[in-house]
Formats: sequence, C-alpha cells, structure tokens
Amino acid sequence: MRGVSKTVLITGAGSGFGRLAALALAERGHHVIATTETDEQATALAAEAPQLQVERIDITTSDVAKVLAWDIDVLINNAGAGETGPIADVPINRVRHLFEVNVFGTLSVTQAVLKGMVAKKSGRVIIMSSIAGVLSAPAFGPYSMTKHALEAMGKAMRAELAPLGIDVTLINPGPYLTGFNDRMADSMWEWFGDQSLNGAEADLFRMIGDFVTTDQRDPADVAQRLVELTEADTTTENNFVPVDIRAQLGLE
Repeated sequence: MRGVSKTVLITGAGSGFGRLAALALAERGHHVIATTETDEQATALAAEAPQLQVERIDITTSDVAKVLAWDIDVLINNAGAGETGPIADVPINRVRHLFEVNVFGTLSVTQAVLKGMVAKKSGRVIIMSSIAGVLSAPAFGPYSMTKHALEAMGKAMRAELAPLGIDVTLINPGPYLTGFNDRMADSMWEWFGDQSLNGAEADLFRMIGDFVTTDQRDPADVAQRLVELTEADTTTENNFVPVDIRAQLGLE
C-alpha cells in the first residue's frame, strides 16, 4: 500500500493520536477525512489544517451514517474515552458510557465502513487498543474492560474478513503524553472518596495514577506507527508501541 494515495477515515481526530496521524498522513499525500466529536473541535482543526476534510461525527449517535457516503480505504478507529475507579465502586452509568464510546461506537463506525470495503473486496481497519487491552491494573479496570472487548472484536474480525480481502489490525500504545491518560487518571476523583467501598485504598489508586502519568512518551511515535500501518502491505494482529512495552511491564 506504500506509495499509493489512500482515503483514510480517522475518528477522534480533534486531539492526540488522531490529530497527529491525520496531519502526518495528509502530508504524505493521503486524502484524510478527520472526524471530531464536537463542532468546536471541527472548526479548530479545519482552521489549523485546511488540507484535511474535517467532519463532525459523534460515534455514539446517528452521525455515523455520514460515512456511508465515503469510499474509505483505511479506517483508523481512534475515538475513545477513559475512566478509572475500583470496580466495586465505579458508577455503572460511567461504565456504560465508556462502552458506548469505546466499544459500541467503534463497532458502529466499523460496520458502516465495512459495507463499502466488502463490496470492493479491499480495505484496512486499524483499531486503537492499548497496553490495557492485554492487562488490567487496580483503578484502570473500567478502561481495560473496554480495551479487552476491542481486542476480542479485532481478532475475530481479522479472521472473518481476511478471506474478503480486508485486513484488520490492532495498535497497543503504552502511556503517551496526549493529555488522555492524565484526564483518565483524574476521572475517578470526581466521585471517589473515603466513604467509597474501597476508600481505604485511595493511596494505592493515587500511586498507580501517578505511575501511569509519569515519564509519558512522545505521541509522535504512535502517529508514525499509524502511518506505517496505513501504508503497509501486510500487518500483524497486534502492534505494541513502544515495541518492548510488554517486556518493560514484565509481560514477557
């Protein structure tokens, strides 16, 4: 696929990995449809990068129908939300919202894009998983639950769609400095306190949050990996960034 201009749809391109990947891919000559959740994000991104086709799409709504009008070669499922908190305490409505965005929203966009890919028997779907998709830690259970679900979805789709000429791959970043991890680590303190079932463990949860948000890496590395996956002839099932993140965390 390298050297050939592709039409690439990126969800959650208003910030972080999605924004960086959109800019990098457009610079390499690809037609990038960069979607954002809000009108404010769309306006800001369009002003910053007029080379992009910027569209507002909230993947948890009927906005998703917009993608049916586009002939997409590569879908980068980057949109996502974060939530922390002990499983015994986390408000169920927060967990539901997390699944609505990370799992059901991602699946909704993917199913819509696949209608065109199946018809032409070609395409690639890149799913933004996480190192949290293959492990779980105290306080990060809600987020890990959704990323584990994406791992199952991506692996099943990879096997199902390969005979139809469609490639599905997952990318698994560690902690990168986009602001996402910091917001996620802070989210539990909006409701968690000493009166919670796990209130006595507050210091542990703070320590884990500090660990995840300390010495975060340059997100340009993940954007570059997304460029490589977009242009690669073939992919592997999982793509860890950095490549040795599993060894660093004692998973190998």
